[in-house]
Amino acid sequence: MIKVILLVLGMSILFFNGQAQKNNIESDSLFLESSKSGFLLNNSFALNTDNYRQTSGSPSRVFTEPKTKEFKNSFPQTNFETGQKNKNYSAFLSAGAFGTTNGVVPFWMRSMQYGSIPSDGISVSLIGGAFKDYQADPRQKLMDWGAGFEGRFNAGNNSEFILIEAYAKVRLSIFELKGGRFREQIGLVDSTLSSGSFSLSGNALGVPKIEAGIANYWNVPLTKGVIAIKGNVAHGWMGTQKLNMDGEITPIPEKNAYLHQLSAYGRIGKPSWKINLYGGISHLVTWGLENELHPDWGLSTLETFKYVAIGKPYGTDNITTSKVGNHIGTIEQSMEWKINKILFTGYHQFFYDVGALATLANVKDGLWGVSLKNRQPKPSDFQWNKFLFEFIYSKSQGGEIDSKPRSSGAEDYYNNFEYYNGWSFKGENLGSPLFTSKKYLKTGYPTTGRQYFPNNRLAGFHGGSEFKINNWYCKSLLTYTINYGAYTTSPGERGMGSTINYYNPPYFPKLHQFSAYFESQRDLNNGFELGIQLAIDQGKLLYNSVGAGISLTKRW
Repeated sequence: MIKVILLVLGMSILFFNGQAQKNNIESDSLFLESSKSGFLLNNSFALNTDNYRQTSGSPSRVFTEPKTKEFKNSFPQTNFETGQKNKNYSAFLSAGAFGTTNGVVPFWMRSMQYGSIPSDGISVSLIGGAFKDYQADPRQKLMDWGAGFEGRFNAGNNSEFILIEAYAKVRLSIFELKGGRFREQIGLVDSTLSSGSFSLSGNALGVPKIEAGIANYWNVPLTKGVIAIKGNVAHGWMGTQKLNMDGEITPIPEKNAYLHQLSAYGRIGKPSWKINLYGGISHLVTWGLENELHPDWGLSTLETFKYVAIGKPYGTDNITTSKVGNHIGTIEQSMEWKINKILFTGYHQFFYDVGALATLANVKDGLWGVSLKNRQPKPSDFQWNKFLFEFIYSKSQGGEIDSKPRSSGAEDYYNNFEYYNGWSFKGENLGSPLFTSKKYLKTGYPTTGRQYFPNNRLAGFHGGSEFKINNWYCKSLLTYTINYGAYTTSPGERGMGSTINYYNPPYFPKLHQFSAYFESQRDLNNGFELGIQLAIDQGKLLYNSVGAGISLTKRW
């Protein structure tokens, strides 16, 4: 029996490997993971075929010239971190100087940076990393491995060391197993210009986890490449939490909460077709401290996990029936359309939290995005690579007083009645940074004691661009939001069932906020790069601030 099982397993691996090779031959490198982190750009569009890499002193990425059409139809021969051919080992060391005003770091200098943030005021930083990636051509090895490390040391008003990445990974045919802390995004959004995916955006440090899945789109057998799938499942450690216990915010220093993560995405259409359709879901949960919240919990850890994984409500005579843990997720759709020399991409995310989406109560909310990508730029002093526009809306949350009665009540995105830290890790938002936490909200506005995110109702407009001027590779971001606080600081909201919750003033005012960012990088001789950053915040939601940085990076 054991021999039969081993034989079947071996034949399956060989079959999957053959399919993986076929997939890559048929594709034009769309959606291939082209970075040192296997799921870094999970289901995103920005790294379809271009060589993106880390800019000097910043974890964000600036593009280099897109490859030719002939290159797109072959296996990439370039290491996507270093730009050097046939090399899966790389390292870098970057020294930078930064300055910010008003005692804060501007929004886009601290957001979507994977936790790699300079100190406020005048500071210097030293950032270094070393990586071993997979072979560029997966046909070269049935089994491969990789590892990486990146750290940042800040010296200024606050001196600190930040561990950005420390991970190891192994690939067997189409399957990948990965452990540690690594950069990661989940969602059908643009990975370099987006304001951030709702579920996991790359705004915070990576949650330490063990993750398994299919990292690249894999053609389903018998579909001739028309249908492809990818996805992952992970177990992580969220660290210590503060719990809302009988109305008191109580730290639990001796136990860690867990992270459950699941994502599944599919593609309809061959990559060579003009139009491809994409769809998928993500589901993430903070859980594991239920015994602290309820001494008579009555379930083992494994039994609790079953309720977490399937989102099944649990309750007893003494415990109010509800979902176990703090749930966050998305339902997503996207389309790619190759129009002559332009790649048009449109995408949309539905948000879900406590369950309003099941009755379409919060269907007004979501993230809408459109990007235009230059597939064949002409050599010139000015080249545009990509333009993006996004609209985000989260004001509804199914909490309108005239909405239909239902068991779940309003969503209250990213907040949780029991887990005070909500959808955050190390104080930073794991999802869209446009949802404001108490850490960054300007003082003087009404908040409630149990909500870590006092501003989660907003309407926002966001634009981004990537372009080249002479030898400078540039990236710009412009964001404008109208912010309404939370339902608990508004006159009222739809509660559970037929209940209407009314609240007394003071109420959160309508606040306007503008944030802008510009980044540029150019190559020097002998593997050196020069980078600059500029950022500004102006408005009523955040403290007004200006920031700038300059850095020099050496790559090997």
